[in-house]
Amino acid sequence: MIKLDKQKIIAVLSVAALAGAGYAGWQKYRRAEVHVAAPQPVAHKASDTLHFDVNAPQLTFIQIKAVEAFPEPLVEPLSARIVYDDNRTARVFSPINGRVVKILAETGTRVAAGDGVLALDAPDYAQAAADSSKAEADLLRKLEAYDRAKLLYIAKGMARKDMESAEDDWQQAKAEAERARARLNNLSRHSGKAGELYVLRAPIDGVISERQVNAGSEVRSDAGNPLFVITDPAHVWANVDLPEQAIDKVKVGQAVIAQVDAYPNESFMGKVAVIGGTMDTFTRRIQVRCELDNPQLKLKPEMYARVSPIADEHSSLPRIPNTALFTQGLYSHVFVEMSPGVLQRRRVTLALQGHERSYVKEGLKAGDRVVTGGALLLNAELSGND
Repeated sequence: MIKLDKQKIIAVLSVAALAGAGYAGWQKYRRAEVHVAAPQPVAHKASDTLHFDVNAPQLTFIQIKAVEAFPEPLVEPLSARIVYDDNRTARVFSPINGRVVKILAETGTRVAAGDGVLALDAPDYAQAAADSSKAEADLLRKLEAYDRAKLLYIAKGMARKDMESAEDDWQQAKAEAERARARLNNLSRHSGKAGELYVLRAPIDGVISERQVNAGSEVRSDAGNPLFVITDPAHVWANVDLPEQAIDKVKVGQAVIAQVDAYPNESFMGKVAVIGGTMDTFTRRIQVRCELDNPQLKLKPEMYARVSPIADEHSSLPRIPNTALFTQGLYSHVFVEMSPGVLQRRRVTLALQGHERSYVKEGLKAGDRVVTGGALLLNAELSGND
């Protein structure tokens, strides 16, 4: 029994020793300073300022970044989805049935209006070409018959009703030729001959962003999905779900700033193009469409984004991560690096505080170096020196 009690005592002491080992972090360097032959302490307080030796180990616990300025948003970032700009996008379907013989353009290829993207073996196209040739021949024959009938009628060699009948035949042949010609032109921009392949052509200038067909595939004119999607990728839309309480913050033509997870340090400028006329009954949201410029083609359709309407695209406020903020009394503060090893606690006034970042109205300017990690440790150090 005595042996068992000793084991318990040893176990308790071991656990206590392990728990106490984690406390070695920030404070152990201050105690260790007593054994270091240095002429000055590692940190001391002067008003709201901490002074560290440039090689002080405490500085390894903090992160410092320069403040950047961004346009001031009116509300917190709104959830959005990047989609094609439908005013600059064409979804290409085949107007006839057929079998794919050759793919003429690949995904990512830039095409001009009229360029071929697909070659089809299409019996309907051959039939349309044959019908057009037949109708043209019949029109010529009926026109010659009508010219002869007019001459005979003038010479009193034909009754008027026979001449009018020949004219009717010519008019019908003319209408049929125009119908066959229009059908052929609708299928292709060139009047090919029977037996030629049908070439599906790009209706607009742009880049092929999607291809959903392969060589040898059978295509139908009533297919549900487009064979190709051609778009101008330098322009995209962002569809925003606008909460009811933020309706008064957004208007058509207003500037917006968008961000995506793929490029967390970049912003994309745009403007509000359309505000929906009705509100969703269940989500209490209004659909808002924003036009975004995408000159470097970084934004891709179906990306999720965060869009913020801004007050003025020509004025900016310093933006900091919320990890840089801490509360002292009733006010928000940050630590600013005045020089290497010199950190000053500074009171700031916030214009807008979001979930991840805040915009500072007073107390900071662009270029200030702010402690973004470890600010609470510094504040505890400063409070401990009071």
